[in-house]
Amino acid sequence: MATLAPALRENAHAVVRMADETLLVKSAGRTVRTVRRATTVLDDAGAEWATQLVYYDQLSSVNYLRGAVYDAEGQLVRQLRAADVKDYGLSDGFSLATDARGRVADLRQPSYPYTVSFEYEVASDNSLFYSTWQPQADEQLAVEQASFRVLTPASLPLRFQERHLPKGVAVARSQQGDLQVYQWELKALTAQEEEPYGPPLSEMVPSVATAPTTFEVQGHPGTLTSWQGLGQWNYDLNTGRDVLPEAVQTRVAALVKDAPDERTRISRVYDFLQSSTRYVSVQLGLGGWQTIPAANVSSTGYGDCKALSNYCMALLKAAGVQSYCALVRADEPDIHTEFPSNQFNHMVLCVPLKKATKLDTVWLECTSQNNALGYMGSFTGNRHALLLTPAGGQLVRTPRYGVAENRRERSADVYLDAQGSATAMLRTRRTGLEQDQFSQLMHGLDPVQQKKKIAESLPLSNFNITKFALTNDAKALIPTINETLGLTLPQFGTPSGRRVFLLPNLLSRLPAITAPVGERQTDIWLASAYSHADTVRIHVPAGFQVENLPAPVQLTTTFGTYSAQAQKLADGTIQYVRNLRMPHTRFPRTDYPAYVEFRRKINAADKAQLVLVKTES
Repeated sequence: MATLAPALRENAHAVVRMADETLLVKSAGRTVRTVRRATTVLDDAGAEWATQLVYYDQLSSVNYLRGAVYDAEGQLVRQLRAADVKDYGLSDGFSLATDARGRVADLRQPSYPYTVSFEYEVASDNSLFYSTWQPQADEQLAVEQASFRVLTPASLPLRFQERHLPKGVAVARSQQGDLQVYQWELKALTAQEEEPYGPPLSEMVPSVATAPTTFEVQGHPGTLTSWQGLGQWNYDLNTGRDVLPEAVQTRVAALVKDAPDERTRISRVYDFLQSSTRYVSVQLGLGGWQTIPAANVSSTGYGDCKALSNYCMALLKAAGVQSYCALVRADEPDIHTEFPSNQFNHMVLCVPLKKATKLDTVWLECTSQNNALGYMGSFTGNRHALLLTPAGGQLVRTPRYGVAENRRERSADVYLDAQGSATAMLRTRRTGLEQDQFSQLMHGLDPVQQKKKIAESLPLSNFNITKFALTNDAKALIPTINETLGLTLPQFGTPSGRRVFLLPNLLSRLPAITAPVGERQTDIWLASAYSHADTVRIHVPAGFQVENLPAPVQLTTTFGTYSAQAQKLADGTIQYVRNLRMPHTRFPRTDYPAYVEFRRKINAADKAQLVLVKTES
């Protein structure tokens, strides 16, 4: 511990003292990965680094897993014994069948600091995936020294992409017998933290992504020098697995026989898919990429993302509609499009309509029983996908959802009494990404649980829900959820003598954000574009009149626009109108103080009070 530099301790829960990783490419179809790592655990928050999980499956095996733990003075506490290593099936809770397993070692100690070393080796017959080296794999983890080597035959040259490497760090190439050697080394990486509204850790820390030029999985060879080649391998692997039984083809023909256009045929087929299938995951060896035949899905009624997308493609084919399966990286940051490699974890279906513009292409999430036709949502929208066609892979974009699609429009009527209590009726319409969470509530929970979740989300301290309903608009082009909410608000206004003070902004209060301590390190990433519009009508009780209204606010910046205004209407009602539009964009880190100020002004305007005064009798 005495040799550990103070700079590496700063903001760190653990420090990787040494991490050496080697990837040996033995052939187009076999690799061996060896990892050696020693980590000093500084406190309880870093204790996860005293454990090690080594994955394996039908296409890989763990040759060995060793470990040891040392006290603060560097004295050996104990070695990892074979009996200490547990072997688990890594069930995800929804897979029908998976061969994913893991060997787990746990060397956590009750007192800090201590140092843990692990060494393991995994042999793999799945060369579609090479290593992505990222020694700084977590926040508040420092790295003293780390190295990465790839040894490969000259006939199988390495493809790699360096990301965020420190100045002066680059690959070192050499020869070791018949093998080409690629090597990287990093030293003295101080602990990093993800900043508010900043990029994910993977976009800040050094890493090297690697991929093969040619590969082979269970006798199926492929090339990976382009997106076209990766798509070709996937397409060929699944060719001929979209054949349907005649009875199903006949049923589809009857289903669409009177459909007036192609979009209607797609809609009817998608409805049939959603009503007759359910999602289960099947991950066995090559089954991670090769689909279950469509005929099997039609008889069992279930399948994983590949199987259901392939089945829907077969159903559409029977309906006279051409479609293509597409690989996508779901629920994670978008792929690095400039580095062709297998970065995908999900499959969807793309239906390019005849003589259609880009906007007319229909995308189908075949694993969902509730998604609206053509809607991808935050799970797979706003990113790239690899279209699998007979001519190979083609990189395309999934639907983009911006301010125009992601809207929340709310109207509220608040009836105030002389003591400051109120009742309110609210009607809210949410579209696009704004409705995603509420769609999950609507389809995943019963009304009692829905009401509970809604209550937990309201920024109110004292209220009771008297009426609640969620409905969806099935005819809307963008998925829409309508919410009706009745509330009693015992302390909506605060009486003080002859006056009542209250917030006209009932539910839409955007919090301020804290200015950074020290200089901001990363750019500003505003990940979600949206539009919020609120109209609140406050019905003033008899015997009261407006004494003071908040000053109108109008903010127009590159970060977004905001306006709020309260006015007295002819009938004595007070109408409060608030609008907020936020873009999906990025800004340099030097703009962060201006963004903090923008949010501060919104927060202040959102909390502005109006004052009612009791008239003289």
